[in-house]
Amino acid sequence: MSSVTIGFTGDFCPINRVERLYIAGNWKTIFDGVKTYFDDNDFNIIDLECPLTDKGKKIIKTGPHLRAKPESAEMLAYLNCNLVATANNHFFDYGAEGISDTYDSLKDQNIGWLGSGFNIDEAFKTTFIEKNGVQIGVINIAESEWTTTHGKEPGCAPIDYHRALLSIQAAKESGAMYVVVIVHGGHEHYPLPSPRMKSQSRYMIDAGADAVVGHHPHVISGYEVYKGKPIYYSLGNFCFDWPGFRQSNWNKGMLLKLSFNNEGEIAHEYELVSQNDEEPVIEFLKGDSKIELEKQLADLNQIIGDDDLLETKFLEHCEKLTPIMLSRIQPYRNRFTVALHKRGLLPDIMGYSKRRMLHVLAQCESHREVLLAVLKKKLY
Repeated sequence: MSSVTIGFTGDFCPINRVERLYIAGNWKTIFDGVKTYFDDNDFNIIDLECPLTDKGKKIIKTGPHLRAKPESAEMLAYLNCNLVATANNHFFDYGAEGISDTYDSLKDQNIGWLGSGFNIDEAFKTTFIEKNGVQIGVINIAESEWTTTHGKEPGCAPIDYHRALLSIQAAKESGAMYVVVIVHGGHEHYPLPSPRMKSQSRYMIDAGADAVVGHHPHVISGYEVYKGKPIYYSLGNFCFDWPGFRQSNWNKGMLLKLSFNNEGEIAHEYELVSQNDEEPVIEFLKGDSKIELEKQLADLNQIIGDDDLLETKFLEHCEKLTPIMLSRIQPYRNRFTVALHKRGLLPDIMGYSKRRMLHVLAQCESHREVLLAVLKKKLY
């Protein structure tokens, strides 16, 4: 029996202390504790959460613009990375010039990429890997934020159910024994999929995919096996140093290994890691820290398996976000007035009728596509 093993990681964004160590030439110590994991796999796919560039202009978007040095692709090569997943909400932060520069850096290290391109057809292109007579198609898609392409413009592949279905079917028809869908999406800092995301991931399996691997929330989520196929909702962060999140779930990640044999069987296992916490290193969790996180995972898996409980937990999460969400649709602009409104010290200027109209504009597909077209025109 022959088989192929593929390693998957969460978000890789080599900035801050990691970048400083790279410049100083001492960066290999970051990965020494987990290097053997990557060496043991036939293929490794890492989520590249930023462009590797010092070129390009910041695109119009909300949230931070991320990028790392072009030369830091050397770190990926050191980890025996074969492919990077680039469909995410930061890869296009510095526009077409930024992704072009990144592609050049990856080529220099003999690393391929998937999930982005200079138009939607390139971005949605399936990548095939093969060893020991086992061929696997890999598709990478992301939730539509500021970096996705929907036509002739460059960017990342969006979550498009119809395109995903056709891509999965085409991969199988072309000879792939297995198809893996990598999805960048979810709610940041929330360790569960929403009911929509659970349905979306199961749809990919129903459409013919053999595994779904997720990231974006920056924390580890649970997993399930649906119709014999593994769905991992979030692998957390792999290498993403961010000063504001020391000693938190931000600093935990999951290294996932999927094994595919030539008889149609899939095995899955993982290792839990700590990343860039008090020191800029990545290492396997051990002892009480590992036991505690394993217990958390078991609890998350139980919730994922219960539709009613999953819905309840998501509504509780939405309730916590209510002040933030409502503040974003009010006309308050500076931090001081926004903070006062969140605390209920300034009134809602947008009344009930306006909120009702906003609700239907966001919910109705036809209204929403017109609203998006109008906003896009006004922005650009």
